[in-house]
Amino acid sequence: MKTINYRGLVPKGLFILLIFSIMACGKEKDVTVIKLGHGLSVSHPVHVAMEHMAERLKEKSNARVLLEIYPNQQLGTERELLELLQIGSLGMTKVSTGVLENFVPELKVFGLPFLFRDKEHRYNVLEGEIGENLMNASVPKRLKGLTFYDAGSRSFYSKSPMDKPEDLKGLKLRVMESNTAMNMVTSLGGSPTPIAWGELYTALQQGIVDGAENNLPSFHLSRHYEVCKYLMLDEHSALPDELIISTLVWNKLSQQEQKWVKEAAMESSEYQKKIWLEAELEALAEVQKSGVIVTTPDKESFRELVKPMYEEFSIDPEMKELIQAIQAVK
Repeated sequence: MKTINYRGLVPKGLFILLIFSIMACGKEKDVTVIKLGHGLSVSHPVHVAMEHMAERLKEKSNARVLLEIYPNQQLGTERELLELLQIGSLGMTKVSTGVLENFVPELKVFGLPFLFRDKEHRYNVLEGEIGENLMNASVPKRLKGLTFYDAGSRSFYSKSPMDKPEDLKGLKLRVMESNTAMNMVTSLGGSPTPIAWGELYTALQQGIVDGAENNLPSFHLSRHYEVCKYLMLDEHSALPDELIISTLVWNKLSQQEQKWVKEAAMESSEYQKKIWLEAELEALAEVQKSGVIVTTPDKESFRELVKPMYEEFSIDPEMKELIQAIQAVK
């Protein structure tokens, strides 16, 4: 097995962990092992879907290609994991397209508030030609998209009551490392504050931020509802997660191995859709049971405030064309 010199190549603090436990894609006795790192808990629907992928990949390849999963941000933040993929020190990761837009500008379109009409429209975009083109747009960055995972709709939650845009004014709200997300919060009157997901609970406790925005299962499984007792279901955006493989790893696989990996990824995505819906319903019931006050605001007032974002995006002819293509999907 080839040894990789990680020192000086990986994010600070990860060298010792990586030197002992990580080889992006190792081959031993005709068995290929691909390492996958991500930041979610083992109970999260996306992690469960990845386990399903690992099982299907093992079955399809007759145990000749295996997937090893490292959850809970063991190997770094989403951005750090992407950088590890780019140098071939990690095989795969799951990342929000909000973070990935820093590497692939076209993906910032997903951060536009109220881009999708409904869930069916979103699925038709992601699973069609547009989705495939966007997954391939990252290949020049050594990042190849395999499939999208449903990450639901994102809504705001905080320590103070909310049911209209004015209630966000002046609030320090955690966002991903995404310019689009920061611009959206600014448009609504809030103060965007990028913080790593794994550090957010403490940041909420200590008052570094007043609230955040995410989907229902993440709000529930992160236990942020213990600090933030107000949830506003404005459903302002629906940023999908994307399963990414390093092209340095992908190109080492045979055509048959690539086929197995792609098929297993697609099957895991279909499986994840089903368990995601169940997780959303369970999360809403559980946070309400814990005392969280849930409001459903008039979305039109939010749409009006973010219209300038569409105008700004449309200055770029290619982005304007992409937005129109998405809106035209039935």
